[in-house]
Amino acid sequence: MEHSKYDFGLVGLGVMGRNFILNVADNNFSAYGYDLSEAQVKALEVEAVDKENVKATTNVEEFIHALKTPRKIMLLVPAGKIVDHAIENILPLLDKGDIIIDGGNSFFTDTDRREAYLKEKGIHFFGSGVSGGAEGARKGPSIMPGGDKEAYAHVKPIFEAVSAKYKGEPCVAYLGPKSAGNYVKMVHNGIEYAMMQLTSEIYDLLKKSCDLTNKELHQVYETWNKGRLQSFLVEITAEIFTQKDELSDADLVDMIMDKAKQKGTGKWTSQNAMDLGIPVPTIDMAVSMREISALKDERVQADELYSRPEVAHIAKEELIAQAEQALYFSFIIAYSQGLHQLSFASKEYGYDLDMSTIAKIWRAGCIIRAGLLADIAEAYTADNSIPNLLLSPSFVPKVQDTLPAVREVVAFAAKNGIPVPGLSSALSYFDAYTSTKLPLNLIQAQRDHFGSHTYERTDRDGIFHTEWGKK
Repeated sequence: MEHSKYDFGLVGLGVMGRNFILNVADNNFSAYGYDLSEAQVKALEVEAVDKENVKATTNVEEFIHALKTPRKIMLLVPAGKIVDHAIENILPLLDKGDIIIDGGNSFFTDTDRREAYLKEKGIHFFGSGVSGGAEGARKGPSIMPGGDKEAYAHVKPIFEAVSAKYKGEPCVAYLGPKSAGNYVKMVHNGIEYAMMQLTSEIYDLLKKSCDLTNKELHQVYETWNKGRLQSFLVEITAEIFTQKDELSDADLVDMIMDKAKQKGTGKWTSQNAMDLGIPVPTIDMAVSMREISALKDERVQADELYSRPEVAHIAKEELIAQAEQALYFSFIIAYSQGLHQLSFASKEYGYDLDMSTIAKIWRAGCIIRAGLLADIAEAYTADNSIPNLLLSPSFVPKVQDTLPAVREVVAFAAKNGIPVPGLSSALSYFDAYTSTKLPLNLIQAQRDHFGSHTYERTDRDGIFHTEWGKK
């Protein structure tokens, strides 16, 4: 490839970047990488030793001049100011019509700002979420591009080749204008937070109430993964319970501190949902639980101050069966909340999202991939206009059948002092969303009483105010 131009450029040769560029090369496209770190460049050279169509450098001029025009350059660097620095580093060397792709988890308003800025300079730009972790980047991720449609057309053959496949269909599609791709990836990550929290709560419930060993827990989750709960997160959970600790005789999961960290995308989902006025309480709770988990010292202190009920033990088979239904129900709710947010944001931000397409590209490659997404894709194919999955006729029986078990599990957990905030929020959300009558009439009365905020009536149109306390 010394005298040929390369098809694809990639800035950022960390683990994700190296795996993605090797994936591009595996699919018969030549690729050139760039990183400021000599160590990262050498790491790629070692991994690509048997590939003639991959090269990398720390020299930005060499990198830019090695690419075919219009240049197709993907950034796989951490979100934030680093993206802007990477753009400014290569911008003086680009020609009009060249393409920059942000493949990181950038906040969607940053993507809109960068697209407008680069458009003025004649450079195409679009954001493209990539999900699947390092392994997905290497073997086939789910890719969520949005923004400049003309620019995406140049990259489409490469993205379709490197993406995960679901029954032969590539898990990538152009999603919409502006920051549609980064926005969809943000909400994907919010759903991911919720599903991880829900999975961990069910684990905690089974462990504390049935004394299940890690071997038994492995068997439970492995069995579930062969049924309607088939998903990447259930699959890896089953695998986690089999991992031995290299530093002790224990299982590794039992040696890991119960303090979960976060990079911010779940929080962004919750914050933006609040801005839009769309309820996503299970995602919110997943974010909050990571924050509570960080308060380890305070939790230990509080545990010593308060008594906790002795956990009642019930038949394993009974609770495992109920837990399966509860997890299935709560997964549906997590998807419902995230997709509801996407549906509303599509109108608010002019994305014109096709919800069935989003569900389809999530069926393989990404962290929230699950068998359930095939059903979700079918529901939105039948009616792309439904604002919430719970309104799809095909999902009514799926949810309805699980409710008795869900209520039993939540009640059992509450009675025995086992925290299941994600599952509880999912059930409360469902009960509220499916209620014709909520007690918010009293809240409106309170608001009008102390602040003259007015209210609407049930028997006539108009806005009303009452001088409360006057007979």
